[in-house]
Amino acid sequence: MVTKQMIKLSKEERRKIQKISNSDETPKRIRRRANILLLLDRNMGTPMPQKEIVERCDISRQAIYNIVQEYHTLGIEETLKYKQTKPRRPTIITGDIEARIIALACGKAPEGYGKWTIRLLTANVIELSILETVSRETIRNTLKKQNLNLI
Repeated sequence: MVTKQMIKLSKEERRKIQKISNSDETPKRIRRRANILLLLDRNMGTPMPQKEIVERCDISRQAIYNIVQEYHTLGIEETLKYKQTKPRRPTIITGDIEARIIALACGKAPEGYGKWTIRLLTANVIELSILETVSRETIRNTLKKQNLNLI
């Protein structure tokens, strides 16, 4: 796979990668990518065999292949840039909805219940059409963000 791909880093690229790799502020994921590029550099002699890189860096062969492909297509800057793996979903809890959930949680529990529970709040949020659907975790995080305990 990767053995057919050659990486030849210039002295400046190698210095830049080493600086990133040795920085305490560099995230672990980026440091690992930098180290892989350094290990695959043909300008420093024979590159490390892929099996050793897989074991040493605790990474798959496909990940190594992807890093090499990114280096060749996008360049060193993009290869060593932190990328979010999953696109973030927009939050369904707006300020108005959050205020309504908090008001509900701070109010009196329904008849027959001694206190609010996350499940009960979730059911009431849906029943009162505050939100069409919502998970218990979303309700819990909303309350946690405001340091509200249901105790």
